[in-house]
Formats: sequence, C-alpha cells, structure tokens
Amino acid sequence: MHLNRPLALIVDDEEDLRVLMRMTLKRMNIDCYVADSLQQAHQLLKKSKFDVCLTDLNLPDGSGLQLVQTISQHYPQLPVAVITAYGSMDIAIDALKAGAFDFVSKPIEMPRLKSLIEQALKVNTQEQLVSQGIEDQKLLGKSPVMQQLKATLHKLARSQAPVYISGESGTGKEVAARLIHLLGPRNNGPFIPVNCGAIPSELMESEFFGHKKGSFTGATEDKVGLFQSAQGGTLFLDEVADLPLSMQVKLLRAIQEKKIRPIGTQQEISVDIRLLSATHKNLQQLVQQGMFRQDLYYRIHVIEVNMPPLRERGSDILLLANNFIEKICQEWGITQPVLSKAAQQALMQYNFPGNVRELHNVLERALTLSDGQEIQPDSLQLPGFGSSQPPILSTQQLVPEPPCLTDAVPSNKTDSKLDSKGLPSEGLESYLEDIEKQLILQALESSYWNRTVAAKKLGMTFRSLRYRLKKFGLDSDTDDEDEGR
Repeated sequence: MHLNRPLALIVDDEEDLRVLMRMTLKRMNIDCYVADSLQQAHQLLKKSKFDVCLTDLNLPDGSGLQLVQTISQHYPQLPVAVITAYGSMDIAIDALKAGAFDFVSKPIEMPRLKSLIEQALKVNTQEQLVSQGIEDQKLLGKSPVMQQLKATLHKLARSQAPVYISGESGTGKEVAARLIHLLGPRNNGPFIPVNCGAIPSELMESEFFGHKKGSFTGATEDKVGLFQSAQGGTLFLDEVADLPLSMQVKLLRAIQEKKIRPIGTQQEISVDIRLLSATHKNLQQLVQQGMFRQDLYYRIHVIEVNMPPLRERGSDILLLANNFIEKICQEWGITQPVLSKAAQQALMQYNFPGNVRELHNVLERALTLSDGQEIQPDSLQLPGFGSSQPPILSTQQLVPEPPCLTDAVPSNKTDSKLDSKGLPSEGLESYLEDIEKQLILQALESSYWNRTVAAKKLGMTFRSLRYRLKKFGLDSDTDDEDEGR
C-alpha cells in the first residue's frame, strides 16, 4: 500500500467481479481492500480509513443497504456507492435515500465505474470551498430556516442522488440547484438549466437528446442535446411539471439507463450527469390526477428540498433588500439611497406572494420613483402601503406642459396604428408605449442625448428616465458624463 494513494473498500461475494474492480482501480493508482461479506467489511472499516467504498447489495450474510446505513451513521465522510442487478432501480433508489453516494448497475461498464470513482474521490475536496463561505455568497440569508437549508444543501452536494426542489415561485430554486452543483464533485463540469415549460413540445426530444443532420425537416446540421451538454456536470430541469407525458416516458428511460439516443441515429450514447429538478406546482397532486407519471416522479423525487417563502425568513428581507439596492445602483450607475425606517417596516410587514423575485422588482421600481437619499414607503408601491398597482405615467407626468399629441408625435407613426374607428389596433398599452418612447426620443434628440437634460425636459427624475431607456432598449453600454452624479 502507498501512503499517498487513495484507499478503496470493495465489498462483493463474486470473486471475478472483485478482481475486475480491483484491477480497474489499480490502473487509477487507487489501493484496495476487498471483502466478501458484511462481517468482513465491518472489520476492515474499523481497521483502516477509506476514501471510497463500493458494495454489492446482495451479500451472503445480509444486504448492502445495512452497510450503507452503517457508513452513513458512523463514517459520514466516506462516500459509498452500491452495485445493483440490471433493472433494480427501486432498490438503487432505496440505497440513495439511505445515504449512498451513487450506484452502478451490472454488468458493470468500466468507463462508468471509473467516472463514479473519480466523482466520489472529489467529494471531500469541497471542504475548502465551504470554509470560504460560498453558501453565504450564493444564497443570502441568516435566518434559522436558511441556516438549516444551507446545511441540507451542503449535505446533498456530497451525493449524486436526484434532488427535487419544491417551493413557491420566486423563492430561489435555481439558486439552490446551482449551489448544490458548486459544492459537489461536479463543480468543474457544466451546469445546464432548462425551463421545461419554455420548450415547444414538438422540439423537446431534439432539445434534450439532440439530432443528426437530415433526421427531420429543418435539421440542417447535427445538434448536441441538453443531456450531452451537461456531460460530467449537472442538468437542472426547472418547471419539470410542464413536461408533456410523451416526453416524460423518454426522460424516464434516459435517467434509468444513463443513455440517450439522438433523433436520426440508432446508436445510444452514455451520459454522466447529475439530475436536479424543480417546480412550484404540487407534483404529487399532478401524479394523482394522471398528469405526471408516477414512475418518473419516484425517479426524480429521491430527495426533496423545500425552499422557504420570503415571508418566513424574518430579517432576511432587509438583508436581501440592501443587497439588491446596492447591486441595482451599481448597474445603473447611480448614488445608492437607503431605506427609511418606515420603508423597512413596510417591507417587513408585507406578505411577498412573489417572494425574492418580487422583492427585487419592488426595489427596482422604488429606485426609479425615489428622488432623495431615502426610499420612502410610497415609492415601494406595496399593497396596503399606498397604491397596489405599479405607477402608470400620464402625459402630464411625462412633460410639464404637454403639446398637442399630433404635434408631439409624428402622425405617420401613430395614425397607422389606429383602426377605422380611431382606436389602437394593437391595444392601448402598446399604443401608449409607442407614444412614450417617441416622446423620450424627441427629448433626447433635442438635448443632444444628454440624459440629465432630457429628464428635466420630460419632468421626471434621472432614475425614471434610465428605467425607461432600459425598458425600451435605448440604453447604451457607455454612460454619459452626467451619469456619475
């Protein structure tokens, strides 16, 4: 045995398989101890410190699940992977729930075994990242519920088990998924997020599994699918409940077999990914309604993490608010105001049905409406603390003394959007946005694109103008001299 080499424990009652795995690990410069029973495995665990363990589930004196449970309880730093018979997904899932790092099915493919061992050996190297407080950087919050969440995500990062992240919209499910990826052994690989509800059903198979050139009309070149793009890393399926049933069947097979087949080819491709999924919907209820496959539900729902709503996070609301204000002001290039005591109280008392995402939008709007160095409650526009609707600026607010509409806006640009009755053909909102955009352009041109001067001509704050420039896509990457004020 070499002092600087990793040490593995192989537990299997088949001698040929033990020899094969030992030879494979030896080529990887990994030393091995072998055991053919639970009893022998327990004895070896007491004598030596191992870096990884591989165990069969069917042993002569018991189940490998017992060994997984013992290691999880008494040797929590030791990643243990299980070897299952072909098609034994249910017992593999039980092992993952019991604390197994991952599983490999018989007949064992050596490239798959090698990849599993490499991932397992990386697990304990993530402690340095944790010591640097990376959880606090990526997932803000000091409330008890968030501290518990961070501890859970840290523990899950050590495993390769599929994780299902539940929670209301806007709670940060993708942030949690990214943190699991970042803290885990796959952090050097890609993190591929995909919104399942945003992909047209007819393109789903091509998007997930890829296609060969000429396999269907419009396939002008080979396409690599999302599974292959996530090779060696993590595939995050957001809004997984939106997958059509026809796609759920194909996704289930890819997860079980760890293989995909691009459209237009008969050759299967092995994929090595970790699967994370999320939705704000009640997935179990969808299963009962027949809208989501029960077998797929059990495959992706091995471990569940629930993201707490913002209203349950206490003082985290102000911590997040100040962080968002700082970032938005840096992005907009404006002086950072502070929240008044009254504004802080309003934020703490508000329910935030849209959670963290809504908080960000509220503060972005408040920075647009606020003039001074303090943000007041009326600028937050929170229901119960003023108007419940976002402000709609009239033409009186846009210009101190508005000229006739036909003089302010060239008729050939607006009249064409009116129907025979003189009403906007594309709707009032779109019509008014066009008018607003043209008034802003007119003010900018008359002030030689000095945005501070243009804002004064329009009778609005610089922040309000900056917000609208971004909204209409008129904001350039380079700032005017006056934006530093």
